[in-house]
Amino acid sequence: MDMRVEDSSIELDRVGMTYETGSGPVEALRDITLKVRQGEFVSLVGPSGCGKSTLMRVVAGLRPVTAGSVVVDGQAVTRPIPRIGMVFQAAVLLKWRTILDNVLLPAELAGLRPSHYRERAFELLRLVGLDGFERKHPGELSGGMQQRASLCRALLLDPPLLLMDEPFGALDAMTRDDMNLELLRIWGEAENKCGTRKTIVFVTHSIPEAVFLSDRVVVMSPRPGSIATIVDIKLPRPRTVETRATAEFGQYALDIYDVLTGRKSGTKAAAERRAPV
Repeated sequence: MDMRVEDSSIELDRVGMTYETGSGPVEALRDITLKVRQGEFVSLVGPSGCGKSTLMRVVAGLRPVTAGSVVVDGQAVTRPIPRIGMVFQAAVLLKWRTILDNVLLPAELAGLRPSHYRERAFELLRLVGLDGFERKHPGELSGGMQQRASLCRALLLDPPLLLMDEPFGALDAMTRDDMNLELLRIWGEAENKCGTRKTIVFVTHSIPEAVFLSDRVVVMSPRPGSIATIVDIKLPRPRTVETRATAEFGQYALDIYDVLTGRKSGTKAAAERRAPV
């Protein structure tokens, strides 16, 4: 896919990551080259231990690379970058704080006045269906509701880049599907309000989830993690529950599964997706 540099939000150029351990070096990532456009939704899938979460931390500046370079919004990443939102598999809400105060936490940590962000916090909570739960504590909410609050917290300071590391992995299947739809609704809503979408990089072990959410799916190899193939998902938007029942959806999922299991090389899978039917 042709991608101009000026259109890129994230640029990874031959990125490598090697950990030093007591028993010797461990190579986690090797020769990762990837560009993510502004407003694009990209998912990372791959076997456990292939470096998906490490790559996420590299983009955020939480781990320095040992080879190559990382650029976000035109700036080289050499330290943690402030203009991102991060959502993890666990909601990680502070149990002694109310839901509202948990959502306002990023403002406090940034040295900003939380009172200036209360209206936005209330708006976000309404957006995800948590209006009326502002004064509740995390233990009074279901897992899905807690993850909604976690998403609100990540969006509070309106970051242009959202990094999500298996955020729905611990949820039951129905709640996970609901959260997928909720995430796409919020992502699309941003476009309706200000003309641009946030850039989202999403880590998941679920192939159907990656296909359902993404513009592109990056399939990673076993450790040391490298890119096996990149699949363009050309399903129409907005995505709906019915999207999952289409033959095209199933074919995308099967192609990715074949690459992950070694039944088909990434090059062959990509070529067959481009071939006329």
